[in-house]
Amino acid sequence: MKRTRSAAFKRVTTETQIRGKLVVDGTGRYDVRTGIRFLDHMLELFTRHGGFDLTLKATGDLDVDQHHTVEDVGITLGEAVLKALGDRKGINRAGYFLMPMDETLALASIDLSGRPHAVVDLRLKVRRVGDLQSELIHDFFDGFATGARANVHAKVLYGRSSHHQVEAVFKSFARALRVACARDARLAKMLPSTKGLL
Repeated sequence: MKRTRSAAFKRVTTETQIRGKLVVDGTGRYDVRTGIRFLDHMLELFTRHGGFDLTLKATGDLDVDQHHTVEDVGITLGEAVLKALGDRKGINRAGYFLMPMDETLALASIDLSGRPHAVVDLRLKVRRVGDLQSELIHDFFDGFATGARANVHAKVLYGRSSHHQVEAVFKSFARALRVACARDARLAKMLPSTKGLL
């Protein structure tokens, strides 16, 4: 029987305190509290659409700004994925998903390559989506890419509603990551790289 891939995490800085657990081979259950309700909602979508389980409690210096909390949650979540996957033998490594949401279409593509890089193009024209500063969505994905040592590309192809644009991106990101993390039975003992290192 294959082990359930999971990782507990704890990140404590002078700006944020983040604790919880990620189960890659989950069932979409979540308990998320960051102090930013729209970010909670996006992480709940991420968990459900990725088929993960996520418990995450973040306390940050929101009286200063949301930046530290959003970025550190991204970093911590990326580190948890990296830890949960272990040696990464037998995984697909890369995944992408094109997600429609009403009038919006978004694309996410991920490569768990060992090389952190994020490209985010959301086309947002508003300063906030719900209670989340919209410019910080890029920082979340950049933090995730750093923590997971992954390439992350996220793009809104078109759309009218800023809420739909962000939601479609998080859903496509979750489903792309789900594919990247999935095991390939034919390559069960093989590292998905000709370099012999990820």
